[in-house]
Amino acid sequence: MPTDVTFTRFFADLPDPRVTRTRKHRLDDILAITLCAVICGADSFEEIERFGDARADWLKRFLALPNGIPSHDTFNRVLAALDRGAFAACFGRWMAGVCDATGLRPVAVDGKACRAAPGDTFSGCLHLVSAWAVENGVILGQVAVADGSHEIAAVPELLRVLDLKGALVTMDAAGCQKATLAQVRDQGGDYLVAVKGNQPALQKAVHAAFDRAAAAGFAGCDVHESAEAGHGRHEERYVTVIRDPEGLPAEWAGVGAVVMVGREREVRGANTSTAHFYLTSLRLTARELGGYIRGHWGVENGLHWCLDVSFREDANRTRDTNAGANLGMIRRVAASLLKQDGAKGSIKAKRLSAALDTQYLERVLHGFKAD
Repeated sequence: MPTDVTFTRFFADLPDPRVTRTRKHRLDDILAITLCAVICGADSFEEIERFGDARADWLKRFLALPNGIPSHDTFNRVLAALDRGAFAACFGRWMAGVCDATGLRPVAVDGKACRAAPGDTFSGCLHLVSAWAVENGVILGQVAVADGSHEIAAVPELLRVLDLKGALVTMDAAGCQKATLAQVRDQGGDYLVAVKGNQPALQKAVHAAFDRAAAAGFAGCDVHESAEAGHGRHEERYVTVIRDPEGLPAEWAGVGAVVMVGREREVRGANTSTAHFYLTSLRLTARELGGYIRGHWGVENGLHWCLDVSFREDANRTRDTNAGANLGMIRRVAASLLKQDGAKGSIKAKRLSAALDTQYLERVLHGFKAD
């Protein structure tokens, strides 16, 4: 692996929390081994050490390893001591370089609970909020919900470390906060956010706007219809957009449009009908906004489902919040790297291939155009 393109350069400015006299192992070595091990299927610190021992000769090609492979306790202690904000920012710079190269725009912000890792958060466990590059399938940033806090407070913290110029930030109802939406605009981005019962006055006003539009036969509204069928399911979607809506509470200024997405679904003869509402700073067509709304849930299928099924994140019992958050960030980067590789097969299968074949592992590590 040529050292001039290795990912370890992104850790160059990361503060090392250890006392100098106790540093037997280089910080970049520890982090590089951890990332490689997680890509190859390691889900615990013991497994990371075992990977390092098994691949020591290969690792020595591009790492210093002055005292050999660290122990699992060393991996645990270092990840527990690392500042999780600074650590996520290092990886974020790597991923942002990819996005600049590909002209990425939509960014989905969503949270995920790590059920087996205890935490004093609103979900009762370690809760990580991620920014996901929808079109490329890469992680852009992550914050852990602080003890005693909620996802609502974590979203602005995550947004502050992102470059939002030209981005469309899509969020669920946790992001539907006046200050959060103002922050997105101040940072040069646009927003598309779900409107639910956590903002009752806004929700009532949005519903009333669509009631008035329905009474007028939706005159002046933009509407897009689509349908899809397969696997015993038939679904029809109706996206309706009201630009420059009237009647919203005064404090929700600068709204470009409100959106209603109606879904009628038939599964094995059973019919369901739902309606969801959104607020956006944009004045785009119903077709475009409907596409961005569907794209937001790529974070569920492209990231969260992958983390649970292929990385068994919900079963990870890392007790220290800092270590859990940092290991969670590494899992998200590993998932991003594996998704970029064009080889056939599932993420789980790709992890096995990387474990068995160092040439394939190198290809995964260098899969980004930014390198």
